[in-house]
Amino acid sequence: MGDPLERLELEDAGGSSLKDDEVCMEIDPPFRESTATTEDWRKALAKVVPAVVVLRTTACRAFDTEAAGASYATGFVVDKRRGIILTNRHVVKSGPVVAEAMFVNREEVPVYPIYRDPFLKYEEIPLAPEAASVGLEIRVVGNDSGEKVSILAGTLARLDRDAPHYKKDGYNDFNTFYMQAASGTKGGSSGSPVIDWLGRAVALNAGSKSSSASAFFLPLERVVRALKFLQNGRDSFVKKWEAVSILRGTLQVTFVHKGFDETRRLGLQSETEQRVRHASPQGETGMLVVESVVPGGPAHECLEPGDVLVCMNGEVITQFLKMETLLDDSVNQKIEIRIERGGTPLTVNLLVQDLHSITPNYFLEVSGAVIHPLSYQQARNFRFQCGLVYVAEPGYMLFRAGVPRHAIIKKLAGQEISLLEDLISVLCKLSRGARVPLEYVSYADRHRRKSVLVTVDRHEWYAPPQIYTRDDSTGLWTVKPAFQPDAGLLSSGINDLGGIRSDAVPLCTEASSVGHMHHDSRAELNEGVTSMETSYEHSSEGGHPRAESDVETKKHRVKEDFSSDGNAVADGSFLETDEGDLEDANTVENSVMRDLQGENVAAANSSLAERIIEPTLVMLEVHVPPSCMLDGVHSQHFFGTGVIIYHSQNMGLIAVDKNTVAISASDVMLSFAAFPIEIPGEVVFLHPVHNYALISYDPLALGAVGISLVRAAKLLPEPAIRRGDSVHLVGLSRSLQATSRKSIVTNPCAAVNISCADCPRYRATNMEVIELDTDFGSTFSGVLTDEHGRVRAIWGSFSTQLKFGCSSSEDHQFVRGIPIYTISQVLEQIICGAQGPPLLINCVKRPMPLVRILEVELYPTLLSKARSFGLSDDWVQALVKKDPIRRQVLRVKGCLAGSKAENLLEQGDMVLAINKEPVTCFRDVENACQELGKHENRDGKLNMTIFRQGREIDLLVETDIRDGSGTTRVINWCGCIVQDPYPAVRALGFLPEEGHGVYVARWCHGSPAHRYGLYALQWIVEVNGKQTPDLDAFLNVTKEVEHGEFVRVRTIHLNGKPKVLTLKQDLHYWPTWEVRFDPDSAIWRRNTIKALDYSSNL
Repeated sequence: MGDPLERLELEDAGGSSLKDDEVCMEIDPPFRESTATTEDWRKALAKVVPAVVVLRTTACRAFDTEAAGASYATGFVVDKRRGIILTNRHVVKSGPVVAEAMFVNREEVPVYPIYRDPFLKYEEIPLAPEAASVGLEIRVVGNDSGEKVSILAGTLARLDRDAPHYKKDGYNDFNTFYMQAASGTKGGSSGSPVIDWLGRAVALNAGSKSSSASAFFLPLERVVRALKFLQNGRDSFVKKWEAVSILRGTLQVTFVHKGFDETRRLGLQSETEQRVRHASPQGETGMLVVESVVPGGPAHECLEPGDVLVCMNGEVITQFLKMETLLDDSVNQKIEIRIERGGTPLTVNLLVQDLHSITPNYFLEVSGAVIHPLSYQQARNFRFQCGLVYVAEPGYMLFRAGVPRHAIIKKLAGQEISLLEDLISVLCKLSRGARVPLEYVSYADRHRRKSVLVTVDRHEWYAPPQIYTRDDSTGLWTVKPAFQPDAGLLSSGINDLGGIRSDAVPLCTEASSVGHMHHDSRAELNEGVTSMETSYEHSSEGGHPRAESDVETKKHRVKEDFSSDGNAVADGSFLETDEGDLEDANTVENSVMRDLQGENVAAANSSLAERIIEPTLVMLEVHVPPSCMLDGVHSQHFFGTGVIIYHSQNMGLIAVDKNTVAISASDVMLSFAAFPIEIPGEVVFLHPVHNYALISYDPLALGAVGISLVRAAKLLPEPAIRRGDSVHLVGLSRSLQATSRKSIVTNPCAAVNISCADCPRYRATNMEVIELDTDFGSTFSGVLTDEHGRVRAIWGSFSTQLKFGCSSSEDHQFVRGIPIYTISQVLEQIICGAQGPPLLINCVKRPMPLVRILEVELYPTLLSKARSFGLSDDWVQALVKKDPIRRQVLRVKGCLAGSKAENLLEQGDMVLAINKEPVTCFRDVENACQELGKHENRDGKLNMTIFRQGREIDLLVETDIRDGSGTTRVINWCGCIVQDPYPAVRALGFLPEEGHGVYVARWCHGSPAHRYGLYALQWIVEVNGKQTPDLDAFLNVTKEVEHGEFVRVRTIHLNGKPKVLTLKQDLHYWPTWEVRFDPDSAIWRRNTIKALDYSSNL
């Protein structure tokens, strides 16, 4: 472990671990007092400052040691004719990066990792590594702590400091000395020139120690060598810059410099020490010692930690610079190395490896994951062999399976994975919805493989797998499909991979093989997401081609069913069973049923209610793809207990709270308490007001045994629960064990009051919930039943946010009972045939309910307080007579912006009656709205009697109609996720007058939105002077913007504050795309709106 106080000098880079400082025993040239005057420094700085630039770098994808993100750092011009800027490696990073250099006069130019000529005439800073000496007075000129130009003074104190160790799983330098000075540099100054009084760069600023003023500088000897290669290469090219080969050699060995006392303790012979001292420069204080050897490298099993290096190719080597020079000049050649191991002289011959050959220059992007060969940097950190399949970013598919960042994939679908090409060959055979095992190891637990189940995305959340390859001649990473168009991932069909059956999900089925995914905690998501991709088209799987006639047959199986019973069978295969097969199935079914039911009966402590309700309970595991984090959803991963409310041969429905299923853009897996199986579910209804969602599943996926064991609960909406009633609270533990207790209802009509979160998300309003005297805590959900196991309420989870002061908040949840009456009403409409838009459920189109609501947030006030506001005694008595228990009146807290009631009702209005009937609770308002829906000749208006500022007023207030689909469209432009404003945003009571149809819900790390500050919680109301009132208008305007063009964007924040910013569109890494839900196929479809043409890369 190291010291977290040492850090890289990036503006947003945090510190990590570092080794303790060692005492430096050194003899340097005699200190010579600087004769430089103030005027000398002034002249030097006048030349240096114009050559120093602020580098704004954006890592577009996670890669190797770095995550996607944006940062500020420093660089300086070292060759103005060729346009070459020098900075640190960790500034430019090793993956896809977009960068601009801003000079002191605020002029900006794009720069590339290949040092593309910016065509500007500025000063340049000469490199003079030989001028560095202890006691040299220096100045560090750069972007320190976010300032464009800072000049910090210091004196070089050490020239042989060990390379700082910043992070155990990140970038670290090695096999070099660093310089040290107390210049006090901070974040943003990485890449700053360290100059002397003559204006020469003697070192490159790299890092610092936050606990002191110490700063660390990189020597420039090897930089000078690389610069000469670049200059010579640039001069040889006539029309354009091409990649320049700079040979770098390595043995995949890390050396450290140890004093002679330490080398003697390691066994160095006295005679050897004397020969080394005699052959070394005067003042040499030690020798190089092997610290670590990378497995599988040239020196593996030849060198060991503790070996003392004596000489290479017969030449005594005690300094890093001399060793690196020899290795760079001996690439792909064998060298003779003499070492001493515990006092025993040994000679080994090793092949010097090309460092570039073990530096990854391509990666695979699949479902948001970035996977590439393990680099030398991480191989050193983790002690793995270079080239293994390394997960730089797990994305969605791997995160859903529990695969962490920095994992090494060892096996997929029964096939050993040693190279990235092996992984691609397996992926190309998988179908959409396939579930296959994956084995991986992590550096934290390197000796054991972990096995998980990976589920291939069933919906088109992401683009098809793509390969990005670095092009050193352009500085870009070119992209091409990972598979051929005729053999792509996500085709339909069933594959048999290594004996593992992976069931694909064709158009009209939802069957899936049994499996289990584990991720025990709710993983909080950062404000942005990591990476997005372009769209694609379906392609059939190469090993199992499907005829067009088969596809047409599938399409014809989809039937429209608007019948009253809603139970039409879409596929008769379940009913067409041979008699012999039926007997065998019955025998197996009866045997399994006896075993499972016997266990239930034998449960000593289970109540009758628990035994009855247990077969109806389901554990839901919900994952939200980062590409579709809509409606302010606050997590990617949710767990919760639901109850089956409908179960037939062709459709099953589950009711669950909306803190488990928050949005429709989700992947839902169902585990049944009655039968050990896990199958997918689909979100079919999200109530716009009440805290519940309905999830459908295909009963055929349960099999003959499962479909007979699983059953629907009996709902008991009436009579309503009263205070003092005895109920049974029944739910499931994470291990799918039923748990129950008997409780007493303490409050059957507690009004929910949840404040708005920092990022608006669904919160229950206009709801009365049930409170109990005892429960199982805030994470336990289930149902409330009577003693006969009839469901009277859902025991659901509610999301809230606790705020501490003005800037601190924390997500919390609590559980309450949700009366079953509202669920039973919607269920009846689904079964009997509703009047809403059709939705494909298990190959049958069913009309889904529409909900008529009054888009007004209400809250109860005691009549005693209402009387103080001037409410008359007559109304008080009328309301008490209507509801002698609650003794309350409803008041208006606010109207949803854009609702039909917005300009009629005001904050503080008391709702006395609707259609001349007194109103005392939320259900009264809900019932009045439902009555409007039953009469088609009504105009959808409520005749409301309100009390406002001492006067009674009669108003005709129009209601709104909402479906249960939730948000069904999302657009990604320049890395920001935009959507229509959802109810939680509209509930704040504000929509911009200029247009409110383009709301920024999220932004992605490493995107132009991140780089230029187009963050969430604001509306885009104008692009390049053209208004964008809705998503279609927004797309029409942005389609006109070409790649690399700057665009002017006008936004309005949730707090009403306007802002104008400029943003550079990047269609190479961030094409414009949208994802929409298609009700005809029940699939989320991805469509590319605008992207660059990559056909030339195929």
